[in-house]
Amino acid sequence: MSVHKEVKRVTTHVLQAMKHDGEKIAMLTAYDYSTALILDDAGIDILLVGDSASNVMAGHETTLPITLDQMIYHASSVVRAVKRALVVVDLPFGSYQGNSKEALQSSIRIMKESGGHAVKLEGGAEVRESIERIISAGVPVMGHLGLTPQSIYKFGTYTVRAKEEAEAKKLLEDAEVLEAAGCFALVLEKIPAQLAKQVAEKVRIPVIGIGAGADVDGQVLVVNDLLGLTKGFKPRFLRQYLNLYEEINGAVKAYIGDVKGKDFPNEKEQY
Repeated sequence: MSVHKEVKRVTTHVLQAMKHDGEKIAMLTAYDYSTALILDDAGIDILLVGDSASNVMAGHETTLPITLDQMIYHASSVVRAVKRALVVVDLPFGSYQGNSKEALQSSIRIMKESGGHAVKLEGGAEVRESIERIISAGVPVMGHLGLTPQSIYKFGTYTVRAKEEAEAKKLLEDAEVLEAAGCFALVLEKIPAQLAKQVAEKVRIPVIGIGAGADVDGQVLVVNDLLGLTKGFKPRFLRQYLNLYEEINGAVKAYIGDVKGKDFPNEKEQY
């Protein structure tokens, strides 16, 4: 019997047990009540209220514009739907980088106002103090290394990170720093599979990959990408399970045709 099947509620301890037992962790993003309800009912382990809402929900080019208030709004919607999954909420750009006191205040607001179960933030040794301060207040923290989208203007590109030896070495060191600081898990985004494998073997906490190969403890995708709602976005790491863009487009065209053709509503569809 898998750990995943037995639990009524996924906690950080459950995730640790899953890593220990070699059971992979399945994680997806969610931004609204209706979607979160379906994902939770399907048995997803972790729901990430990602700052990717800035892109897929609000249409921004980057994750930078989304605010703490907006993240709390999305997180509240997701939490209301969830009975089983662990809900992790991204700390948005500008809500934690400045100083550890601000990071703590942002995290407390997320937990109090949304009911989320944990927060996630990007960065390594440079955010250690913030992580320790947040955890000391009883808030679980998930780390994020590799391609960190909030630093996109520093990188200048969304290409694979840590291909060079120096960056790979720093990433390995940062992973150990995050573990030592008390993070319960770690996301690795767009890094070489071999490096991700090294990280997963080196740290005792669960490592969840996106474009980081198969030798990590779990996987995460943006739900809009998995369902094919985002047209034309086909990175190598994405497996698209549906093409909802075409499905919905077709359904709406059929509806338009029925309305204009005076076929909808028919006699059975009125009072």
